[in-house]
Formats: sequence, structure tokens, C-alpha cells
Amino acid sequence: MSLLTAEIASAGYGRATVLHDVDLEVPAEGRLAVLGANGAGKTTVLRTLSGLTRVEGSIRLDGRELVGLSPYRIAAAGIAHVPQGRGTFGDLTVRENLLVGGATRPSRAARAEADRWMERFPRLGERAARPASGLSGGEQQLLAIARALMSAPRLLLLDEPSLGLAPKITAELFATLDVLCRETGTAMLLVEQNAQAALGIAEQAVVIESGQITLRGPAAELRDDDEVRRAYLGV
Repeated sequence: MSLLTAEIASAGYGRATVLHDVDLEVPAEGRLAVLGANGAGKTTVLRTLSGLTRVEGSIRLDGRELVGLSPYRIAAAGIAHVPQGRGTFGDLTVRENLLVGGATRPSRAARAEADRWMERFPRLGERAARPASGLSGGEQQLLAIARALMSAPRLLLLDEPSLGLAPKITAELFATLDVLCRETGTAMLLVEQNAQAALGIAEQAVVIESGQITLRGPAAELRDDDEVRRAYLGV
């Protein structure tokens, strides 16, 4: 059963159209990777699903139409977005960042949930009172993901989570994502230039070029596709 179905006739900013006839589907508890070169429109896909662009078409979460809703309403419906660059609030502490992610919850429940995530990730708990700007890149990305999960979303959107991270930290991060999604049942739509890592965690994948999907299929099949291997895997 599909959790998210998107039939995006067009999407963009102002008069500029970036996406053309982009159709996506994410099953409940499923994982979809979106691959593509810089400027292909990958980030715009996530921003469109979050209500941050001009869009024509239909985007449904568990049958509910999201087009026309504010980003806040879309978040409350069950979509959490971890933007490129992590989007943590550098002047706020780790705990305060987590509480921002729980803004749709009653304050007592949000505090309890923040404590749970800091217990789940001891590195965050040890730095609870430290400004987010003082964390390492990997810790900031972990904080951004934990903050997104504070709202107990049904679908997690991730934009280039490996950006700026060392290979070892990237591997640890993707292993953590795999465990988190399994434990929570959260579906995931992942935009990532590290195709090897993305295809290793996803079940399905699409390739986007110039704002249009040019290839789609099971992640394992795309990983073995000669065109994908040459363009994105370097082999």
C-alpha cells in the first residue's frame, strides 16, 4: 500500500519551472532514493513535497491531498524534512533543537521525547546543553535527524545527509538510518549524491535529469545498471 503518491505536473519558484511530470510513490515503511547530478532538481522534489514551492498536480499522503496546505500543515500531517546543510539552529542547545522538532506535541510529551532521543543517542545526551554550532558535522546531522523524528513522522525526507561527512561517518550515519527506520516503521525518501550509500539502503530508486525522471526501478537493479554505474558509481 502506498503511503505517498505524487503526480507533479510542474513545480518551481516564481516563474521558473524546475520539475516536469515527476511521479513518485513511497510504500508504507518503504524507502525510495532519488539520484541525479547537481542541478537536476532533486532538492526541489523534497521542497515540493514539503509545500515550499509552486506546484501543479497532486501529492497525497495516505490518501490525503497535500497540495495547497502550508508547510506547517504538511509537517503536522506526518512529513518531516531534513534539509541539505542539516538546518540545525546553531545558537540553540541540542535539547532546544530537539524541542523545536517536537513543537506539534504537548510540551510535556515533547520533553519526554527529547529525553528519549538523547538516551538513544548518547553523544547527543552528553552534549545536551551545548550549542549545536559546537557539534561535529556528523553530530549535527544526527541531531537534525533526531529533531525530525521528534514529531513521529510517517515519512522522512532527507536531502544529501552525507554532504561534508567523512566516509566512515557516512557509513555510520546510513547504518543508523537503516536501524531507525526499521525500529520506528518510518518511510524514507532520500536525495543523495553518494549513490552507493543511497542504493545500499533504499528499496526503490529513481534517477532525475533536468527536472524529469529518466530511470526508475528496484535499487539493486539500478545499482547493476551500466548507465547508473558509469554516471553515479564511478565504475
